[in-house]
Amino acid sequence: MKESYWGYWLIALGVFVIVVMMLISNVSATNTQDYYLLKEISEAAMVDAVDYGYYRESGELRINKEKFIENFLRRLSEGIPNGTSTVNFYNVYESPPKASVEVTSKSNTYKISSSSESFDIVNRIDAILELNPEN
Repeated sequence: MKESYWGYWLIALGVFVIVVMMLISNVSATNTQDYYLLKEISEAAMVDAVDYGYYRESGELRINKEKFIENFLRRLSEGIPNGTSTVNFYNVYESPPKASVEVTSKSNTYKISSSSESFDIVNRIDAILELNPEN
C-alpha cells in the first residue's frame, strides 16, 4: 500500500513538471519571436520612411517620423495577433534616423487553484539607420 502512494506522488509530480515546462516554453518562445519580429519591422519601417528628396539635396539620411510610425504599426499588426500588444515609441528622431520602440505582449492567463498568473513580455529596441558610403 505504501509503495502505491509513492507511485501516485511520482505521477502527480511528473504531470506538474510537464505543465510548468509547457508554460515556460510558451513564454520563452514568444519572447524570442517578438524580439526578432520587432527588429525586422523597425529596420524595414525605417528604410521605408527615408526622405529621398532630402538625401539627394544634402547627402544626409533623414526619416519622416509620421511615416515611420505608420509603417511600423501596419507591419506589426500584420505580424502579431490582434489585441495582444501595446506599442510605445520613445525618441523617434528624424535626423540622424533613430527610433526607440517598446512592445509589450500580453500572454495567456493561467489559473492555478484560486489564483491566476499572467506573463507580460516587454521588448525594447533602439534602431539607428546609418549610411554606408562604400556600398
